[in-house]
Amino acid sequence: MTQEASCTFCNIIAGNEPATVIYEDEHIIVIQNVLNWVPVMLLIMPKQHMSQQEMWSSPIMERIGAAAVEAARERCPNGWRLLSNFGHDGMQSQRHSHLHVIGGMYLGPYA
Repeated sequence: MTQEASCTFCNIIAGNEPATVIYEDEHIIVIQNVLNWVPVMLLIMPKQHMSQQEMWSSPIMERIGAAAVEAARERCPNGWRLLSNFGHDGMQSQRHSHLHVIGGMYLGPYA
């Protein structure tokens, strides 16, 4: 798997930084986000370091989507949001591709 030493998510995947792992298989990992703006905040990411654009155009996206829906259905029975930030203006804070699951409460109108 391609990893970058300076990448926080690569370090979590390698076991060099702590994280609460919700699910993990050979290709993806689902972790609890350290941010807690809403009751449920999960991150789903490929274990291989890639950009958002690469993830969304890769076959791994099918597995990431299925894991996101499965984790969200368990933790947010009344509904959830899937978010993916692209670039600076989209508020992407990590270069390692990932998808957000947020929910656990009424999320209000869209931004």
